[in-house]
Amino acid sequence: MFLENSKNNSLRSGWIELIVGSMFSGKTEELIRRLKRATIAKQRVEIFKPNIDNRYSENEVVSHDANAILSTPVESSGNILLLANNVDVIGIDEAQFFDMNIVEVCNELAGQGLRVIVAGLDMDFRGKPFGPIPALMATAEYITKVHAICMNCGDLAHYSHRLSPADKQILIGEKDNYEPLCRKCFHEVTRKK
Repeated sequence: MFLENSKNNSLRSGWIELIVGSMFSGKTEELIRRLKRATIAKQRVEIFKPNIDNRYSENEVVSHDANAILSTPVESSGNILLLANNVDVIGIDEAQFFDMNIVEVCNELAGQGLRVIVAGLDMDFRGKPFGPIPALMATAEYITKVHAICMNCGDLAHYSHRLSPADKQILIGEKDNYEPLCRKCFHEVTRKK
């Protein structure tokens, strides 16, 4: 299914861009950068985030470097379809917190001719694939994996090591709860536990 482009009345093809990595790797920063460029290009942009992520702001997507862009918090991925009207580009932050239906939502939006840019953690604090992200990786046309810096040795990090003893998969937190680690340091730390 295609969406008619209001600028030149031609049919266009949509796609999914996925930005993944550990905490503190710059996923949200990259999402904001791409969305601001789309705005500069006079494209109509709408940004969504799960309403459970209110670390910095209720109504903005905010990077750890304090860059922000206005967003719409939603309770479930199905709400995105209801609210994504008259736009060219959809941004979705913290996609790992959405239900598995986010994969179908993204594919439906791309099928309507929209550019869908999604950011999320690819692994949880245990180093296991996180929620719907693996399925999004399988269906996305473009995948960007960003890396943080390991807090132990300074190498590239792609694990989000949880510092607190909480064992539930979802724990919204910041530097007080998580640190990025490389593969070697992550395995050394988790073996000790």
